[in-house]
Amino acid sequence: MRKRLLLVEDEAAIALPLSFLLEEEGFKVKVVSDGLSALKEFSRKEPDIILLDVMLPEMSGIEVCQRVRLTSDVPIIMLTARGAEIDKVVGLEVGADDYVTKPYSSRELIARIRSVMRRSRPAGVDFEDPEDEVLEVGSVVLDSGRHTVTAGGVEVEMPLKEFQLLRELMRNSGRVVSRTHLLNQVWGADFFGDQRTLDVHVKRLRKRITPEGSETKLISTVRGVGYRFEEA
Repeated sequence: MRKRLLLVEDEAAIALPLSFLLEEEGFKVKVVSDGLSALKEFSRKEPDIILLDVMLPEMSGIEVCQRVRLTSDVPIIMLTARGAEIDKVVGLEVGADDYVTKPYSSRELIARIRSVMRRSRPAGVDFEDPEDEVLEVGSVVLDSGRHTVTAGGVEVEMPLKEFQLLRELMRNSGRVVSRTHLLNQVWGADFFGDQRTLDVHVKRLRKRITPEGSETKLISTVRGVGYRFEEA
């Protein structure tokens, strides 16, 4: 069955040839030209992947990404103007899986789409542990079988990538886990996007599991090496 791809691009000169290319690559493509239409189409039938331009009428791609991430972990690749560094950083912070700068080569774009989709498959990341692994470190409890996390007794909603990242850190609590190891385990060995993706996810993860008003860092940064989940 062909994968459904939602292309959100307001420039017809880009959208039409790109949609044709994607159809040739085996995708079933739906094209919309503004943010509100993107959300309506997403709600009507969730796609397998979204290509999302940052600059859109009605609602920016950043806001669309934020709203989608409230309910879904669908892979999202942001399309940004060359040199718009702030767009890349903000896009990652609100939950985009990758970004591609314009102008881009067709080969690069297709490769990134394939890579993101491979990394998003649950079977490829050993998401469901057959032993229903439960990890408890300090006030944080992670249940792989139920896909739940509680911090200080309060259940915390968490997207898939952050859940996988937290699980890997908790499995190695008290030890430094290298950036390379975390990227390989959570994003896959074929990930060739910006390594800041990891930093952005750690930042969001810290915020989710740290009690309000607390100054305690449950996840420490070890400069030049990686991250450590503190045992106490």
